[in-house]
Amino acid sequence: LVLWGGVNYYTGQVFDMKTITEAGHAVGAYVGFDLAHAAGNVKLNLHDWNVDFAAWCSYKYMNSGPGNASGCFVHEKHHYSNLPRFAGWWGHNKERRFKMEPDFDPVHGANGWQVSNLPILSLAPYLASVELFDEVGMERLIQKRNQLTAYLEFVLHDIDQQLEGADFEVITPKNPEERACQLSVYLHGQGRSLFDYLMNNGVITDWREPNVIRLAPAPFYCSYEDMYAFGQILKRGILALNQ
Repeated sequence: LVLWGGVNYYTGQVFDMKTITEAGHAVGAYVGFDLAHAAGNVKLNLHDWNVDFAAWCSYKYMNSGPGNASGCFVHEKHHYSNLPRFAGWWGHNKERRFKMEPDFDPVHGANGWQVSNLPILSLAPYLASVELFDEVGMERLIQKRNQLTAYLEFVLHDIDQQLEGADFEVITPKNPEERACQLSVYLHGQGRSLFDYLMNNGVITDWREPNVIRLAPAPFYCSYEDMYAFGQILKRGILALNQ
């Protein structure tokens, strides 16, 4: 088994899932992906890439809210296989579900791997988000994502080069093909104190030990003005912590 993250949670690197899948299959392995940081962030062609399976959460870029439903993909070539699975009530053929028969008769498709019923109230806001993704389309989101991320990168480099006391570097790949909307900033200087300053001044960001701040300008609701405003707050924070 090859089990890999589609996007690295720490560095923000987007991996070549198609090539990884081909390499795994070449040595007889099944290939699956954790798409927690990829779903709603990068374009996925799991079927065409011949990926065996994948799973993801919906509360990051899919905007469903914390603790909401996860998603899964199982390639159609496995739909009639005898691969091991948890035999759950909701994965049983619904035409025979209430007959309470001793043998598990799975639903055709990825639903046959589902263990329990869906949380209907939680799915209501998730449906609204999915409908927006369908209306806008990943191509347009990715175009804005790339431009927004590039502008944020410009803001960061400008501060790093011109502001005395700035001591950080972007560890996310520079190649647009190897990144999405996450830039991970490695702090050599202020460390956690700079993160705390940002949070206390209205910037919702993320800290990862030992000294990385993750920035994610999601294209649905982040703007270029937001990136500029962030840069101004970051400069004030660096100056304040170096006094």
